[in-house]
Parts: sequence; structure tokens; C-alpha cells
Amino acid sequence: MKQFSFVVNIFLVAAVAVLYYLHFNSNKKLSAVGKITNNYRQKDSCGDKIPIVAYVELDSLNNNVTFIKLRKKELEAEQKVIANDYETSYRALTIERDEFLKKGNAITQQEAETFQAKLGQRQQEIETAKQTKAQRLAEKGAKIMEDMQGKVRTFMKEYNKDKNYSYILATGTGLDYLFFKDSTLNITNDVIKGLNAQMKEPVKQ
Repeated sequence: MKQFSFVVNIFLVAAVAVLYYLHFNSNKKLSAVGKITNNYRQKDSCGDKIPIVAYVELDSLNNNVTFIKLRKKELEAEQKVIANDYETSYRALTIERDEFLKKGNAITQQEAETFQAKLGQRQQEIETAKQTKAQRLAEKGAKIMEDMQGKVRTFMKEYNKDKNYSYILATGTGLDYLFFKDSTLNITNDVIKGLNAQMKEPVKQ
């Protein structure tokens, strides 16, 4: 189960890391918007400098975007059910084995061989059931990630229409490739608010 838990955690990181290196309006010529100086376009229509790069803190998104938090809890809950079912099945198998062994010397060789074969078959069934459930959970996780990617891309494209960033990068635990970060370029709070507004959960009856 540790390996499965690791795979789920990798999925959860990957689901948020979709924001890493989003490149918008890549076909626009930089010459059309002015000369770049110190990571800024020269000026916008109001005479203000426009940054061409912004960044998002992935850890904050993971902890504050409701859609992501709910999906994470959902996957973790199903993972816990799989683990509990697995442990319960093995516990029942152990009890059955112990009850059989209580017969002691009264057990014939044929009975022992028959029970051993039955025990092995049940054990294999338990392992197969766990693997099947884990596979289904992984497939569900992949669908959730795909859905979230679409929603994030839609939001970011809309968000960038009036921001005009050329690049929106990401920073976070295990993904921090930015050696220096100017906090004035941090758009995380805007993205969190926008995603939460766009991806409101339907009210459950």
C-alpha cells in the first residue's frame, strides 16, 4: 500500500503542476509591444510598465483551491477504503487459518494440503481485488486531473486576456526552479480566487 500511496501523492502533485510553464500568446511578436527592459515590456497604453513574467505558488493552490482540496480528500478516502478492505480480508483469512490449526494432530495430510491450496487461492483473490480497486482509483484520478487541467487552462487563458503575460511559471516544493522571485510578480492569490469562483462545487441535496 505504501507504493500505491506514493503513486497517489505523485498524481496529486502532478494535478496541481499543470500550471508549470504555461505559455500564452506565443505567436505574438515582442517587437509589436515594445522593447523588453529588466523583464518588463516598455509601457502599456496607460504608460505603466507591464511584466512579461508572473509566477504561481503551487503549494498555496493545493491548500486553498476548493476543487483541488475536495478531489484530494475524495481520492484519499477511497484509498483508505481499499486499505481497510485489504486488511479486513487478510484478518479474516488469518482467523480461518488459526481455527483450522486448532485441530492439531487430528488434521490429516490430505486436509492440510486441501486447506493450504484453499488458503493460497483466497490470498491470491485478495491481492487481485486490491490491485483491481487500485487501478480503478488511478483511472479515476487521471480523469480528475484531465478535468482540472481543462478548467485551469480555460481560467488562465481568460485571466491572461487583460494581463498580457508572456509566461506564467510555477514554484513549489520539489518544483522550485526559480533562483530569485520578485514578490510583486506573485499572482497566486488572484489565481486562487479565480479558480475557486470558476470551479464552485454544486450544492448537494
